[in-house]
Amino acid sequence: MPATDTVSDRARQIVDEFSLFDDWMSRYEYLIELGDDIPPLDEDEKTEDNYIHGCQSDVWIQSELDDQDPVLHFRGDSNAKITKGLAALIIRVLDEQPPDAVANADFDFLDDIGLHDHLSSQRNNGLKAMIETVQERARRFRN
Repeated sequence: MPATDTVSDRARQIVDEFSLFDDWMSRYEYLIELGDDIPPLDEDEKTEDNYIHGCQSDVWIQSELDDQDPVLHFRGDSNAKITKGLAALIIRVLDEQPPDAVANADFDFLDDIGLHDHLSSQRNNGLKAMIETVQERARRFRN
């Protein structure tokens, strides 16, 4: 995805993609495909620093600052397919964005696609934990 796409551009694209599906079973399948499309983390990258606390499943999101641009790069993995798909959504929106854009990113698009209404409360809590953790890391990179 081109680095010139803003967080809002990417969020709109995701809303457009999810609107192509008529039912939630198809949307879940697409979410799982998104997770399958991101490369897994190596075992040595599944560290405590990358671990997301507050998720029902094990999930890791690695964050690195590219000092030259400066933008953040994200990679993620999970032992659960839907959770990995949720991580893939976050990564897709935030990867190659400046720390300020990540720290201030708006995730209302998740409501626009109806995701919160179709996840269990535990998965919603995990999704919230992923977003909060990634945004907190971005704030640290920016300082």
